[in-house]
Amino acid sequence: MTRGGPDLVLVTGMSGAGRSSVLNVLEDLGFEAVDNLPIGLIDRLAAAAREGEERAPIALGVDIRTRDFDPAAIEALQRRLGAGDGLKLRTLFLDCDDEQLIRRFAETRRRHPLAADRPVADGIKLERRALAALRDVADVVLDTTELTVWDLKHRIKTLFADPNAAEDGPTVTVMSFAFRRGVPREADTVFDVRFLDNPHYDPDLRPLTGLNGAVGAHIAADPDFEGFLAEATALLDRVLPRYEREGKSYLTIAVGCTGGRHRSVYTAERLADRLADAGRRVNRFHRDLPADERDAGPASEAKRDGIGKERV
Repeated sequence: MTRGGPDLVLVTGMSGAGRSSVLNVLEDLGFEAVDNLPIGLIDRLAAAAREGEERAPIALGVDIRTRDFDPAAIEALQRRLGAGDGLKLRTLFLDCDDEQLIRRFAETRRRHPLAADRPVADGIKLERRALAALRDVADVVLDTTELTVWDLKHRIKTLFADPNAAEDGPTVTVMSFAFRRGVPREADTVFDVRFLDNPHYDPDLRPLTGLNGAVGAHIAADPDFEGFLAEATALLDRVLPRYEREGKSYLTIAVGCTGGRHRSVYTAERLADRLADAGRRVNRFHRDLPADERDAGPASEAKRDGIGKERV
């Protein structure tokens, strides 16, 4: 295989977290998508993925409903396929807040697969416990709680749609977020920038975001900003090679402030710039900015279109 991306993606995780949506996105990106294939047949698909350079990569959906589903068997499958014949296997675990999962099941009027005769919350609790070990060994953990369908498509595209990337090392996502809405579940490293001077208290800057030049100038003027950015970059320069040696293919760096609009957004952009300048493969994502504000300034390099409002 000559693809730079994975040959086989296992899409798993919590029921209701968006597995079907992810498979649809991967199919649009050129993957052959298969859902709920019995575990015993996955080896045959893996063999097909090795057949030739022209064959499309495969996206396989497996969850608690799959025949013979066993998290331990999936872990063993990861080890076996990942070590065999140069197959590039990646596992994507979709997670979601319990409250949002309950809401989704209520809206769709579907039963949770582990709660046929009990409340949905009980089924979610049982499933989360059963999948805990699988979540821990996944290559990517993606929290879909606050993602729109368009957000989800963007995240999946940045993770899996660059087959000819020449850069070495893990793919790094630098994400801004608001502490008041919770730390991102998928974060590997978290930086807290609530100590920086807050543009929120300037009436002219409050309606703007960290993607705006005036807001950026305000934050950059903080006497501790440049020192913090340099130290954060130096820390990542030290730990990224270690993550790489551990075999980690994806790394999420989360930068948080109170509201997720100003300090975290600007700092995340500047940190992403430094990592990109160092030759890293970098994606940018501002979790708590409304979709129509994410391109509202010259600092943004992630130009987007086709904004969707519907939730996953």
